[in-house]
Amino acid sequence: MALSLPDLIGTAAALCSMASFTPQIVKIWRERDASSISLRMYVVTVTGFSLWIAYGVLTRSWPVMAANTVCLALSAVILGLKWRFRDG
Repeated sequence: MALSLPDLIGTAAALCSMASFTPQIVKIWRERDASSISLRMYVVTVTGFSLWIAYGVLTRSWPVMAANTVCLALSAVILGLKWRFRDG
């Protein structure tokens, strides 16, 4: 089954969104420093992903739910690392 152009673009966008958090997580973990991370920005980001998941549930769109659940988890890891290394 071939994916349509919109499905390909949506998949690529979801993969880019998910992958974008990984370098930040690795950097924070290696340096044990999250001082350059904006707490407010990640609180808003986590809230936004939570709302996207709710939207996906309400519209029964599993791709929206799946991609945003992964992004929520990754951004929550960054938020957790910000808290863990808050004195760094």
